Amino acid sequence: MRNTVKVERAIRDITQQELADLVGVSRQTINFIETGRYMPSAIVALKIARCFGKHADEIFILEDGD
Repeated sequence: MRNTVKVERAIRDITQQELADLVGVSRQTINFIETGRYMPSAIVALKIARCFGKHADEIFILEDGD
C-alpha cells in the first residue's frame, strides 16, 4: 500500500508534529506511515483522511499484491 500523507501535508503546510497532534499519535508514527514502514489502523487512517478532508482510499492506495 502506498499513501499520499506527505503530499497532503505539504499542500496544507503542516508539520508531521501538527498532523500527529490532530490525529492523536506520535510524530514518529506519522513519519513511519509516510515512509511505508508502518501500516496505520483503520481508525488512524480515517482520522488522517478526515484531517485532509478526503476519503481514506484517496490517501491510502492499495497496490497490486496488497
